[in-house]
Amino acid sequence: MKTTDPLAGIMAFLAVADRASFTAAAEDLEMGRSAVGAQIRALEARLGVQLLQRSTRAVRLTEAGAAYRAALADIQDRVRHAGQAATAFQTEAVGRLRIAAPPDLGPDHVAPVVARFLAENSAVSIDLQLSTDAVDLIGDSFDLAIRGALAVEPRLVTRQIGASPLFACASPSYLARRGAPATPQDLATHACLHFSELRWGCKWRFERDNEVADVPILPRLECNNGPTLLAAAIAGAGIALEPAFVVGPAIRAGTVVPILADWHLPVIPLHAVYPANRNIASKVRSFVTMLATAFADHPDLGAAPG
Repeated sequence: MKTTDPLAGIMAFLAVADRASFTAAAEDLEMGRSAVGAQIRALEARLGVQLLQRSTRAVRLTEAGAAYRAALADIQDRVRHAGQAATAFQTEAVGRLRIAAPPDLGPDHVAPVVARFLAENSAVSIDLQLSTDAVDLIGDSFDLAIRGALAVEPRLVTRQIGASPLFACASPSYLARRGAPATPQDLATHACLHFSELRWGCKWRFERDNEVADVPILPRLECNNGPTLLAAAIAGAGIALEPAFVVGPAIRAGTVVPILADWHLPVIPLHAVYPANRNIASKVRSFVTMLATAFADHPDLGAAPG
């Protein structure tokens, strides 16, 4: 088949020119001798000149062939260096790493890992974008996303890197003023602070033994940012439903108190998501591993998957 590829046949020509032998060149290229000859004939036809003089005893460069070989003097080194530059992305953490993560995770949990990764990988730069949207990794050129909720996306690889339980909690001042609910159904009479992008809507699920309570709520406050809802809860505005990675420090400090402690709430799984490819870049593999290790060691992110 006719080709317009300007590089077709060049490596075969260089091998024959350097070895002065079709047989030796074929061995070097791990090709058949006839295939080498066919590539060079196609190259000569495309250039419109004879590059090699062939006889039963020897192969020599023509004048045009010698000029062509001289002009290609550094191409083999450049091809080798180009290959090394490309394969470096598989063997070393290099280049720009573009990450999408939820705003609630970014400042306290992703940023410290980013800082450590940058300190340990001087050849990497990071573009970290915080958004509640499920970005199009391939269309928007992201290397990696961190997500809690997952849809089935066959072009993506997912790896669970952590899990965080939900807590319903309120400030001591709110509970002193309004009292603590004794059952999930009592939430109907309380001020509920609701994360507006909760994937199952305005309904809080509680479980105990074999009992499930799906409680519809009428939020007094809705917000798409967990730390903001926590701040409102600490100020006494009501009861918030928050993941441990947002509310854990406040619970340990006593500024909010979990309610309905004999009931269980869902555990939010956290995933690293990246485009499916046999050759995942080293920077992606290394960052995901560091993230998973950091999350596993964190009291608010290393829960057993729900």
